Amino acid sequence: MDYFILLSVSGIAIGVIYGLIGMGYALIFKATSVVNFAQGEVMMLISYMSFTIASTWTLPFWGLLGVCVVLSAVVGLIIERVFIRPMLGQDVFSTVMVTIGIAVMIRAVVVMVWGADPLVLPTDIGDSAVEFGLVVLYTAQIYAIGLLAVCVIGMWAFLRFSRMGVAMRATAARETTALLMGINVTHVYALAWAIAAVISGLAGVLLGTIYGLGPDLWTQGLRAFPAVILGGLDSVFGAAISGIFIGLLENLSEGYIGRGLKEISGFLVILVVLMIRPYGLFGTPEIERV
Repeated sequence: MDYFILLSVSGIAIGVIYGLIGMGYALIFKATSVVNFAQGEVMMLISYMSFTIASTWTLPFWGLLGVCVVLSAVVGLIIERVFIRPMLGQDVFSTVMVTIGIAVMIRAVVVMVWGADPLVLPTDIGDSAVEFGLVVLYTAQIYAIGLLAVCVIGMWAFLRFSRMGVAMRATAARETTALLMGINVTHVYALAWAIAAVISGLAGVLLGTIYGLGPDLWTQGLRAFPAVILGGLDSVFGAAISGIFIGLLENLSEGYIGRGLKEISGFLVILVVLMIRPYGLFGTPEIERV
């Protein structure tokens, strides 16, 4: 029983990170109908930029997160303006291919600027941990759980009550009608990319604090993708919840079945979900979106 508890808690801890990254995937798809395959790379880029900031200035952890929020929003806006906006009016496949190109470019830039050696993100919480009986959690893991809750509640309030949130939902439901109603779709797209970058940037700083930085950090974005498929590509909240499930599944499958399953268990879920419920557990069927 103790072993199960340890596996479950550590699975939830990494699942929360998957949930944050998955929310970024889902938000961009919800607003633009584009799957951003550079989400993990954007997270990695912001993590390394945060490393440079933390190494240059002495900032408390929450101060570093605040700088990360601004930095992430700027990165998201630049990517949308330079690479995505010129693709407006093109077919979705072409835009998806652009995101793959962005991903490859960011990986190369990270290695050229920061090198391929592992790095430690210097923060004041570092290796500090908190004990809960048999369970020991890094402080950053506890913060991650709290940040996921804040992001979920914040996104729910934003999409439901704010003018821009309502405009984003309208654009996602029917872009042509939104344009006729006077909604500035380009502003909606830019905001979606900025918010997605902020959420992924927060996940990146937390990952860097817990596990360190390396040029393979982008793979965490790939491993979070099953959460988006499970929850539904157009469901921001479904992605957050499903991220926790995927983290649990990875840990329990490796702990009880065998090594190697941790890397593939999430993708096995994708195969099953796509065959049974291709729009995810919380997603909307295509026929209801048009």
